[in-house]
Amino acid sequence: MKIGIYLRNMGPNATRATLRECAQAADALPIDDLWVFDHIAIPREESEGSGGLYVDPLGTLAFLAGVTERIAIGTGVLVLPYRPALLVAKWAASIQVLSGGRLQLGVGIGWMESEFRALGVPRSRRGALSDEALELLHRCFADDEVETNGQRFLFLPRPARPPIYVGGSGEHALRRAASLGDGWMPARKEPPELEEPIRTLRNLARAAGKAPPGPYAVLRRRQSSMYSIHASASEMSA
Repeated sequence: MKIGIYLRNMGPNATRATLRECAQAADALPIDDLWVFDHIAIPREESEGSGGLYVDPLGTLAFLAGVTERIAIGTGVLVLPYRPALLVAKWAASIQVLSGGRLQLGVGIGWMESEFRALGVPRSRRGALSDEALELLHRCFADDEVETNGQRFLFLPRPARPPIYVGGSGEHALRRAASLGDGWMPARKEPPELEEPIRTLRNLARAAGKAPPGPYAVLRRRQSSMYSIHASASEMSA
């Protein structure tokens, strides 16, 4: 079992010095993962706790890659419909290179209607857009030459693809994790609550002719802090 913590890339403490010092302190401790949040356009009425200040998660991870040596770094979660899929793939490859292969991609489809409106992205297509982005991620990391929109191009650098953990707890999220993910990333769940969805996830994977996704990166809250538990199904039920 692995334990990770969330680094607050939001609010008044999301400064260069604080992010660096906290990341380096975690890197020196027996902590396995560092995770960051994703928001782009927070309306004032939704800004409590952050003041609407969010440092971009991919930019933050690129910075963390340069100030840490050992600890894994990841998004928990990156909202896939918010960004062009090819740009996400390029960012992921670049951070994977700069971090020495320490990137973990937690991904989700998003929920905040006002944020989708600000970005001009139809919220009704968030599932389809996320699936398209994941499919392109797999293609980009599988071959040096890729085609999108009728144009072939070189996708370089092409390091090993980072593991993809699909967030969410509904049936669509489980199907997405089974077909396009390497693991599942539910939020704020107690171990007994995970037993049934893990069984469903395994059955979906078998039906698709795939090995069951795992491990599971469970996001938990303790008072004002967020942390993650990274474990196999057997460890979750222990």
